[in-house]
Amino acid sequence: MGDPPALKRPKLEKDDHDSAYCPRPSANGTAPVPPAASAAASGAPPNDEDEEAMAEEAVVALVAHRERDVERCKLKLLHYQTLLDSAEMKLAEAQARLARYKDRKPPPPPSQREPKPPLRPIQRDPKPSPPPEKKAPAPAPQPAGRPQLVIPGANNRPAPRPEPMPGLKKAAAPPSSSSPVLPPPERSRKEEKKPKRKIEEKEHQNLIPSVKKSSAMVLKFQGGTLVSSQHKRKLRCLELCPSNDQLVVTSALDGLVTLWQVEPRGPSVSFRGKTDCFSPKHRWPEDIAWHPDGDKIFAVYTADNGDSQVSMANLISGQRKVTFLPEKPHTKGIINNITFMPWSDACFVTAGSDHAVILWEDKDDSWKPKRVHKDFHSSAVMGVAGLQQKKTILSVGCDKRIIGFDLSAGRTEFKNLIDSKCMSVLLNPCDFNLYMVQAGAPGRQLRLFDIRLRQTEIHAFGWKQESSESQSALINQSWSPDGWYLSSGSADPVIHIFDIRYHGQNPCQSVQAHQKRVFKAVWHQTLPYLTSISSDLNVGIHKYS
Repeated sequence: MGDPPALKRPKLEKDDHDSAYCPRPSANGTAPVPPAASAAASGAPPNDEDEEAMAEEAVVALVAHRERDVERCKLKLLHYQTLLDSAEMKLAEAQARLARYKDRKPPPPPSQREPKPPLRPIQRDPKPSPPPEKKAPAPAPQPAGRPQLVIPGANNRPAPRPEPMPGLKKAAAPPSSSSPVLPPPERSRKEEKKPKRKIEEKEHQNLIPSVKKSSAMVLKFQGGTLVSSQHKRKLRCLELCPSNDQLVVTSALDGLVTLWQVEPRGPSVSFRGKTDCFSPKHRWPEDIAWHPDGDKIFAVYTADNGDSQVSMANLISGQRKVTFLPEKPHTKGIINNITFMPWSDACFVTAGSDHAVILWEDKDDSWKPKRVHKDFHSSAVMGVAGLQQKKTILSVGCDKRIIGFDLSAGRTEFKNLIDSKCMSVLLNPCDFNLYMVQAGAPGRQLRLFDIRLRQTEIHAFGWKQESSESQSALINQSWSPDGWYLSSGSADPVIHIFDIRYHGQNPCQSVQAHQKRVFKAVWHQTLPYLTSISSDLNVGIHKYS
């Protein structure tokens, strides 16, 4: 007679609980109390707390998920902002080209517009005369078909009225209303500078696949000529004029900047004059650079004792006046490097011992500094360079770091840490993705990197010094015009030549050039010459083939 108890138990559970849970009898015959019943008997707060805890965890997880979404969106925004900036630059260049094309050919547009209206009546549709008659009353100005040539002029009257005042170009007035008023002076400035910079504008050549793949190609040097540098103290800098490679300048610790002209016959160099470039606090130039137009020399000094930091001198004209820029953005220490950027707008970058990289831009005939970054290097910044394909500044320092900073995005593009301090950086003149970094490791002083591989070193080579084991920051390098060779000074009286195609790490040849250590040797662009400076106070010129 087990039926009655089976009926009573479900009734009691249905009365006590409105759930579908049906407990089974335990082994001793007693009915176990369901968890919901025990919770109801003890009170509802435990379930509420559990539910609140679970809800809070869910909200925390949701907030974390949303934060990750926001970060991803910010990264995407920066990426697309960079793409937008580059697209706008390309659009502006295309518009400038189109405007110049229209300015050069004003007569063709009207001649092309005039035949267009006669083409419409020439359409051989006299047979279906009724349809053209229906179309004629629809627009209602068919009798004014000829005046339609005047109607567009009437519609454009408010736009061209302001144009004849500033612009004299007849063809430029109809296509654009007020925009051509501003571009003409800007175009004229750019057109004045562009022909002077055509020397540096080259097509990209892919040299990286040939790096470290073959034997070296040895150059034949035919001896050299040494000329007194006219300096009384140790030489510091040697720079080649970008617009005329027959002009070179040297600077020394005596504060003088000397102009030289290369004589093809000989070969030899002739003295053209010198300028006193001492700072107001009687400091010599630490580094110098030519303006891309080849008419001025810029020099950097130090940020200590409130001294002037940048000077500008015109060595080509007869006045040779030195002007010191009033701005002093660097805070302390020596300014180690000055380099002009290979961009359309004239600007240069300075690297300081205060860990700062400063961009100087020409605005309204005055140079204005702008801090690029100061906290990315933990030691002195020794060298800077600018990429040709985009506005990215490379900086290297004694903290062994190589940093690429994207000016368009306003953020760091990449960071690289090598095994030795960095003292200079040079971009290849032909392969825009290849650059060289001078390090302080003996036997591996020169490192080659691909900008696309970020932290990957594609080649390393160097030399062993007999006179000294320390690597001086005064030793500098130079690329050959074809981008295959690197020349470097040395603590020894030789010029080291490296062929980047050579798979070895030693120089492919060393040229005996001076009596004491060589600081730098530069390649001329149009002449088969190398010009060098040394601590023997001589300027050397060496011919090769």
